[in-house]
Amino acid sequence: MLLKTFRWAFAVTALGLAAGVLYDGWTALGIVAILSVLEISLSFDNAVINAGILKKMNAFWQRIFLTVGIVIAVFGMRLVFPVVIVAVSARLSPWSAVHLALTDKDRYQELVTDAHPSIAAFGGMFLMMIFLDFVFEERDIKWLGWLERPLAKLGRVDMLSVCIALVVLLVSATTFGAHAHQHGGTHADKAETVLLAGVAGLITYMVVGGLSGFFEQRLEDEEEREQEAEKRAEKDAERAGRPGSPVKLAGKAAFFMFLYLEVLDASFSFDGVIGAFAITNDIVLMALGLGIGAMYVR
Repeated sequence: MLLKTFRWAFAVTALGLAAGVLYDGWTALGIVAILSVLEISLSFDNAVINAGILKKMNAFWQRIFLTVGIVIAVFGMRLVFPVVIVAVSARLSPWSAVHLALTDKDRYQELVTDAHPSIAAFGGMFLMMIFLDFVFEERDIKWLGWLERPLAKLGRVDMLSVCIALVVLLVSATTFGAHAHQHGGTHADKAETVLLAGVAGLITYMVVGGLSGFFEQRLEDEEEREQEAEKRAEKDAERAGRPGSPVKLAGKAAFFMFLYLEVLDASFSFDGVIGAFAITNDIVLMALGLGIGAMYVR
């Protein structure tokens, strides 16, 4: 059963680790393995939520999500997105970033080191918003009630998390950003860069959250229509003396659910991609490690 369920994940793991060794030796193998574990641990909650939504869909849309969806998740978020972050931060074209990573690692490391303040500010703001919205949320189950209850009360203040994040960004830009470390041990004033990148991270978080909320609302509307249709079908079946059967979402409702799952998966993937930059700046190793982890999550 285990082999049947994870056979493709095991195959991708073997290929990914072998590619890491061929790319940069045994050190690369260790980095790829660490990134794989990181991705699995950070995305485990994603898998649980996806499974809860997938069970409402019919077999066709389940296959679409597990085939087309995995291409988007692995290729889009785990391969293209890290390249885009490096390319924008280092002011390169995506192709140039990949070319440098493969052919001139020293130059690539210099550019990524110089671009680290913007990468850290972008990712830091995104992760901070996730954290703040979590701690200020009212939850039924509390582990540390003495701390979570007052934080939940503070969370009733509108836009509090955004205000705190912007204050932290401003302080970081004027202190750490003003003396940012560069390659060769030098320092440079990157305050403006940190501010711009941080605001971009905040905007990205709000756009992803907004899209997620939009599709979730559309999904709820479609589910209500499907439930009404299901009730009518059950009544018709009772009148005809036939047992009713549960209706799986299909058509427009399943399509909106698929879009919602993709946006949800993207939002859950940001923390894994940003966290990967704390382990390595190499986008090739990043793609291998995060891609392996994504297979297990799926």
